[in-house]
Amino acid sequence: MLCDPHVQGTAKSALVTGGSSGIGLAIARVLAEEGYTLTLASRTKDKVEAAAAELGALALEVNVADEEACERLVAAHIERHGRLDVLVNSAGIGIGGGIEEQPLKHVDLMLGVNFRGLIAVTKYALPHLRDSRGWIVNLASIAGTEPVPELQVYAATKAAVISLTRSLNAAHDRDGIRAIALCPGFVDTPMAAWSGIPGDEMIQPQDCGEIVRMCLRLSPHARVPVVVVERVGGAGGVG
Repeated sequence: MLCDPHVQGTAKSALVTGGSSGIGLAIARVLAEEGYTLTLASRTKDKVEAAAAELGALALEVNVADEEACERLVAAHIERHGRLDVLVNSAGIGIGGGIEEQPLKHVDLMLGVNFRGLIAVTKYALPHLRDSRGWIVNLASIAGTEPVPELQVYAATKAAVISLTRSLNAAHDRDGIRAIALCPGFVDTPMAAWSGIPGDEMIQPQDCGEIVRMCLRLSPHARVPVVVVERVGGAGGVG
């Protein structure tokens, strides 16, 4: 049975980066259904404001590659909601190619958003998550679990996210903070359109939301550090 999302009259709250569309928005919708108040953050002002209007959330235009912006994001969330129970690190960017042909500015961009930005938001969120014994949901990828010649740097950033998630669990075990790395194959989002796979044959964003809902229903003594979600028909690989 899911715990009451209200504690001492204060609604539990969640902060979702990359919350304006795709997997981030799908997870935000689940959290709203479960009674969490929300802050949605995205680089795209119009999209995040539209998503926030749908869910009654606080909308913030944020580039997670900017550390000061990440610090302000967490501070704004706490000022609005008073607490933080779930952090969803869903902001991400993928640029295909091998390291020989990929400009280093693209490497820096993926490292900055997918890994450094995730670290920055988590760094400032940890004190509040320690208070609430909360969850960290990190969007990784099945690409971080196996060789992917077409997405070498992207896959490496997601492997780093998986490793960091496991280390966060080890470091904060006694704090009651739990972290999960979600590792889906191709999900029906604009980022996966290049694959040529029809959207209705991909993993759906709401599938990731349902995994988060499952985690919220666990007892305080259970956690799921990594979930790999394969696409049916994809032969178990990235596709």
